[in-house]
Amino acid sequence: PARPRRRYRKEQSIPLRSSSAALYNNLSVLRLPGGRLAALSAVHGPSLSLLSAAADGLGFSHRQLQAKEGGMAVSTSLLTQAAWCVLPARVLLVLTSQRGIQMYESDGSIMVYWHVLDVAEHSPARAVFARGIAAAGGRFVCVGTSSGLVLVFDIPPKGTNVTVSEVLEQHRDAITDIAAELGQEPDGAGDLVSADDAGTLCVWSTGEEFTLLSKIPAFGCSCSSVKLWNGIVAAGYGNGQIRLYEAATGLLRAEVNAHARWIYALDVAPQTGKLLSGAEDSFVHVWKLSRNPDTGEVAIEHCHAECVTDTQVCGARFCDPEGNSFAVTGYDLSEIFRYGR
Repeated sequence: PARPRRRYRKEQSIPLRSSSAALYNNLSVLRLPGGRLAALSAVHGPSLSLLSAAADGLGFSHRQLQAKEGGMAVSTSLLTQAAWCVLPARVLLVLTSQRGIQMYESDGSIMVYWHVLDVAEHSPARAVFARGIAAAGGRFVCVGTSSGLVLVFDIPPKGTNVTVSEVLEQHRDAITDIAAELGQEPDGAGDLVSADDAGTLCVWSTGEEFTLLSKIPAFGCSCSSVKLWNGIVAAGYGNGQIRLYEAATGLLRAEVNAHARWIYALDVAPQTGKLLSGAEDSFVHVWKLSRNPDTGEVAIEHCHAECVTDTQVCGARFCDPEGNSFAVTGYDLSEIFRYGR
């Protein structure tokens, strides 16, 4: 008989000052080294709702972070994403918008760096924005742009002397998401993956210079969210599919018709290989990824389904490294739902 599973149960939700916008991966979670939830954030228009956990773990303090654009106090430009980038020496809160890229200290108190996008490079008919944020290689933060570039920022251990060390030019379409390896990267598997609007994926090896290891071609469907775990690329698509690829070679290992509508968010629990997916169809699913150490075969198993009634899910993140709890937000939802076991 199948072993009984411990189900996830709904916990107390956290109210938001403003609802969440319908953006890919519109929920970010910061965990403390011990795995405890430290903060959550979601984007709405030109502002970010920042929720910091109280020291006793019982409540959250609210803060609205307005995107400052260069010298202007308040921006009219819309935010496209926010994410915490955890590097060995420091943690930065990175915001992307229609004007550029902003990096703050992790609590949003001090702006460390501001990078303006070069609007002149784009044709007037195309929207200009940055989107897709990941810490990589111990000292880099990678951010995608609407022209398909991936900007690699070299982050000093402290201070504001952030520099663009490299620009990766492999994508022809707007970057949707970027992710770094969260498990143990097998030999030659690469430790960074970028995805674009057309559905093309690029797997990179980071270092003093970034190297393209494999390019996974599009198949006529946008890739909205991507994760990397144990040399497995997990990609979520507009047709509701999750596809698993080999990071070293780009070979397709598995595909699942996971959702009935567009997938908006994926997350992976680094210690267990659990995969979280959220989509427009109101469902959040938990899966388990595994790799057979002897044969190298990759498997995906369904563990849990949660219906967030009448909600277009646009953000879903695990709150701990084992994947025992997760948080969900949705378009026009003015709260963050939490589930735990």
